[in-house]
Amino acid sequence: MSTEIIHSFGLQLWHVYLIILVAGILQGFINTMAGSGTAVMYSVLSLFGMPVTMINGTVRPGILFQTGASSIKYYLNKKLVVKKGLLLGIPIIIGSIVGAEMAVNINKDLFEKIVAIVLLLMLVLMFYNPKKWLEGQSSEKQNKTGLIQIFLFLGIGFYGGFIHVGVGIFLLSALVLNAGFNLVQANALKVFLVFLYAPVVLIIFLINGKVDLFVALFAIIGNTIGGLIGANLVIKKGAGFVRVFLVIIILLFSFHLLGVWDYLFALLS
Repeated sequence: MSTEIIHSFGLQLWHVYLIILVAGILQGFINTMAGSGTAVMYSVLSLFGMPVTMINGTVRPGILFQTGASSIKYYLNKKLVVKKGLLLGIPIIIGSIVGAEMAVNINKDLFEKIVAIVLLLMLVLMFYNPKKWLEGQSSEKQNKTGLIQIFLFLGIGFYGGFIHVGVGIFLLSALVLNAGFNLVQANALKVFLVFLYAPVVLIIFLINGKVDLFVALFAIIGNTIGGLIGANLVIKKGAGFVRVFLVIIILLFSFHLLGVWDYLFALLS
């Protein structure tokens, strides 16, 4: 982070770490409820002058602890299908390794625009057949792991290793529309799958010197707290509540990737 930028805001260093802690709580909560919460931490760290490639690595330890804590919470409440998670974990981990290796130096702008368009298309699907999102499908559909599903999760793993932001929404969509789980079951599997590939990706970023460990420590604390709060809400409120939250997050995040908020801010200023 840039001390010049920090002081230009009239802040002391401890103020910044407090902001990172709060951002971590918000990130963990949104990630566990839907996805794209990592965009909060990206925005905060970018504001304080951290390069994007360093941010991409620095957010990874918090994600590891957040998904680990949330996975335990879901497992204890019998919402996590571990066997299916371990099966899908294989292509997810392989894809994430390739994505993380590419993420160290690659430009991500065009990729983000494509992601935004895909997310908006998913939103249409949610309203076209909402029953799938709320109730899930047969256990036979959920237990089946075909070639298409393997390649689908391989691709999602690549994206997760590459940039991570928004991967939760892709995972939820695949787990509901392709694998047949309802939103609560899918949320549990989502955080478990991220937990499986998170340590592998973290090692790659650490080897390449792309992790600020001191900043990551405050993010870890916040992420873990936010993740546990989010998992509690998903378990208590059910699929209907999660669907509404997911719609809001998809809209906000897609507009962010397409630059809508920057355009509106420029018009108002």
